[in-house]
Amino acid sequence: MSEDKRVVAPDAAVGTIPLELVQKHSGIELFDMMIAGELPPPPISRTLNFRLTEAEKGRAVFRGIPLFEHYNPLGTVHGGWPATILDSALGCAVQTMLPKGIGYTTVEFKVNLVRPLFETTGEVVCEGRVVHMGRTIATSEATLKNAEGKLIAHGTETCAIFPLGSKG
Repeated sequence: MSEDKRVVAPDAAVGTIPLELVQKHSGIELFDMMIAGELPPPPISRTLNFRLTEAEKGRAVFRGIPLFEHYNPLGTVHGGWPATILDSALGCAVQTMLPKGIGYTTVEFKVNLVRPLFETTGEVVCEGRVVHMGRTIATSEATLKNAEGKLIAHGTETCAIFPLGSKG
């Protein structure tokens, strides 16, 4: 049997951050809790086999391993996989800068895929950094690299910043 390459176990607890915690904690505090295991990773982490591993103000790092389950019909990892890990790092870098009660959403993002991914690529690292943090708009940039530091993809993102209220 081959070695298990899952970053998040298939039966691992996953979830979203409750709104009441977002009202009480800053973005960086929430990510510190997630990295410490006090909050579960989001469901997308289990589905796409990547997770947040580092966070500091203005920076978020994800690590993941592409799997055969992520392949497109031509035998490489579908472009949606690197796009999603990039979007995660890009948006979460912005969230590290947000005070309690403030949220964000992606307005647009651009991805450049510069080399293919395979299940044999192994672990990749995606680092997002805030470029500009305004009152209502933030921008960020990120890179996705393999274990040797070779660039696989890079991207930029614009996020809208807004106060979070109750659902509904």
